[in-house]
Amino acid sequence: MSQAGLTFSKDIYDIERFEELRMISAEIMEEYTELDLQKIKDLFTNETGYQTPKVDVRGVVFRDDKILMVRENIDDRWSIPGGFCDVGLSPSENIIKELEEESGYIVEPVKMLAFLDMNKHPHPPQPYYYYKMFIKCEIVGGNAITGIETKDIKFFSENNLPNLSTDRNTESQIKTLFEFQRNPHKESILD
Repeated sequence: MSQAGLTFSKDIYDIERFEELRMISAEIMEEYTELDLQKIKDLFTNETGYQTPKVDVRGVVFRDDKILMVRENIDDRWSIPGGFCDVGLSPSENIIKELEEESGYIVEPVKMLAFLDMNKHPHPPQPYYYYKMFIKCEIVGGNAITGIETKDIKFFSENNLPNLSTDRNTESQIKTLFEFQRNPHKESILD
C-alpha cells in the first residue's frame, strides 16, 4: 500500500504518511524474518511504481519416479531448479535457461502444472510478493553439472525428500507435483 501511495500521491502529507507506513512495514518484516532492518528498507525503497507480483519459475523433472532437485549455495538446502523470470524471456525460455544453469540438463518444457500464489502456501515471510510457476520438463540433453548457484544435483523419491529450501518450494507443493507424475491427465492448478 505504501508503494502505491508513494507512486500516486501528490499531497506532501499523504506522502509523509505512506513513508511512515513503509517504515512500519519494514519493522514488521524485520520482526518476522532474519533480515536486517536496513536491508529491508533498501528492498522496499528499491521498488517504485504500482506493486505487482514477481514470478518465480521452477522446472519439474522426473526420472524413474524421482524428482530432480538442486542444493542451493545460498542456504545449503534443496529445491526444484528455477528462479525469477527474466524480462524478455517467456516462461518456457526462462525454465530452459534456469535448468541448464543450475543442473546442467537441457530440457524441453511440456506442461504447466501449477501457478501458485506464494502467500497461500507455507513459505516463510518474504519482502516481495511472488507467484510460483511449476512447469514439467523432459530432459533432452546435457549432464548433471552444478552451476554458480548450486552445489549438488540429485533425484529424490517422494518418501525420501531432503531438507527443503522453503523460500523456493514446500513439501506440500512437491507432494502435489508427484500427484501429476502419477496422474498425467491431472489439470493444472491455479491457486
